[in-house]
Amino acid sequence: MQTKLTTILFQALCFFSIVFVGCNSEKVISDDVLAKGSVTISKQVLQDKIKGGWAGQTIGVVYGAPVEFKYNGSLIDEHHIIPWDEHYVKYWWDKKPGLFDDIYTDLNFVNAFEKHGLDVSSDSIAHHWSNTAYHLAHANQASRYNILNGIMPPASGNWKNNPHADDIDFQIEADFIGLMAPGMVNKATEIADRVGHVMNSGDGWYGGVFVSALYSLAFVSDDPVYITTQALKTIPEGTKFHGCISTVIEAHKKFPDDWKQAWFEVQKKWNGDVGCPKGVFLGFNIDAKINSAYVAIGLLYGGGDFTKSVDIAARCGQDADCNPATVGGVLGVMVGYENIPPFWLSPLQEIEKSNFESTEVSLDKAYGWSMKHALGVINQAGGKTEGDDVVIPVEAPKPVAFEQNFENTYPIDRMKIDKSFTDEITFEFSGNGYLLYGNMAKRSKIDVDYIDRISKRTYGSEPLGLAEREDPYVANMEVYVDDVLSETVKLPMKNTSRRLEPSWKYQMTEGKHTLRLKWLNPDPAYEYRINDLIVYSQNPPKSNLPTAAH
Repeated sequence: MQTKLTTILFQALCFFSIVFVGCNSEKVISDDVLAKGSVTISKQVLQDKIKGGWAGQTIGVVYGAPVEFKYNGSLIDEHHIIPWDEHYVKYWWDKKPGLFDDIYTDLNFVNAFEKHGLDVSSDSIAHHWSNTAYHLAHANQASRYNILNGIMPPASGNWKNNPHADDIDFQIEADFIGLMAPGMVNKATEIADRVGHVMNSGDGWYGGVFVSALYSLAFVSDDPVYITTQALKTIPEGTKFHGCISTVIEAHKKFPDDWKQAWFEVQKKWNGDVGCPKGVFLGFNIDAKINSAYVAIGLLYGGGDFTKSVDIAARCGQDADCNPATVGGVLGVMVGYENIPPFWLSPLQEIEKSNFESTEVSLDKAYGWSMKHALGVINQAGGKTEGDDVVIPVEAPKPVAFEQNFENTYPIDRMKIDKSFTDEITFEFSGNGYLLYGNMAKRSKIDVDYIDRISKRTYGSEPLGLAEREDPYVANMEVYVDDVLSETVKLPMKNTSRRLEPSWKYQMTEGKHTLRLKWLNPDPAYEYRINDLIVYSQNPPKSNLPTAAH
């Protein structure tokens, strides 16, 4: 399908009023409102805002689709026109259902609360989460592997068990939390604690805390600057995440009309992925703090305009579908579903009643679930329903617990290996930690019948059965560090339970080490490929270039 390139139409947004208890201030959630302790809105407005959040998120993820990870470490100039047209959402819906992972993984958690209740435990969420059938990656997949192997939250998301702990995963799955805790920012962060530690910790967890707070505050404020600064109060000072978002806020004060300068300030101070093996010493950066910074840039420089905000967030690059999705969702809550410009909303309405791939959930169903959960959380928090109005208790944001991953753990080398093995392999390195980057591979002849079934399958049809798309083989490997058995790992070939990296270990004694992997049950049909050995040290890397004096 050929999509029309359409010049982005910037439209003024229509804001609606919200009725407050004891406050006529133009700023929605002021100190006076906090003193009164509550805000009153109608059920109709609440539902409209919840719908706006889901709709805006979906619009944003589709808008950023063509540029997702195409601009790594660079911004997208205006001469690159990002396409959009009247059937654009349906085009991506049919072409690449996996693009909507931001939405359907989000909805998986909504489903957990629907099935197990508003007080569902972190363990129950983890069990529900780990038994999903769809493809996952990064912190999500690492946590699924951990949970399926008995490592439960918060350990499943801890950086020592999950190298992707600082990745963006929870950030792009926390939207539903703010939607079910409207105006109750501290209630949102409490839910974020239960959910986010399933797959993340540290900066990765803070990404979701920040996003859930943004959504929650967007129900009670129409000021993007205000909700951004208030949402940051949920993050402890002294953390890298807090410092990164603070850089955006300060840049906006200093350069209020130049979002690109704010982008450069963030790039200078905070670029560089430390944990994710796909990004260490490379341009790819899926770290939550820098992608959350791009969300903040979109909100602050968009000025409340849906079109401008989503566009700027996408043009910051890196995870350029997820970040405009978050911004679109926050703006969707702020302005409400009915006030999202038709330019954006009409294409979305083509797929609202359709279920996302590998799920039984549509946007239409999500609207109702989130409304139900929001009313339940409001009641739990001491609010109430009075006829057609809902009284929401509000309070000032409070910081969550302090967490910081990869302390005294600096990447110093990325050794190119590019070797496959079928029995055992040995490495040597100097530092205080390592990570092997590689994957299981099947050596046997391509299954022509399988390829034929794949090629004939149309997107939107029933997914292939497990037997058709998964391989039951599991390699068992012993990992020896300095000739001492460190662990025995399972390396499944199949997609849904696979382990992303064969081995890693942090915060060892600084010095020289040997690493050996021994394959206990080799099969001639399989090999394990090692791409890179990433080495860490307790000391930051130093340049080996000669000084000017030499």
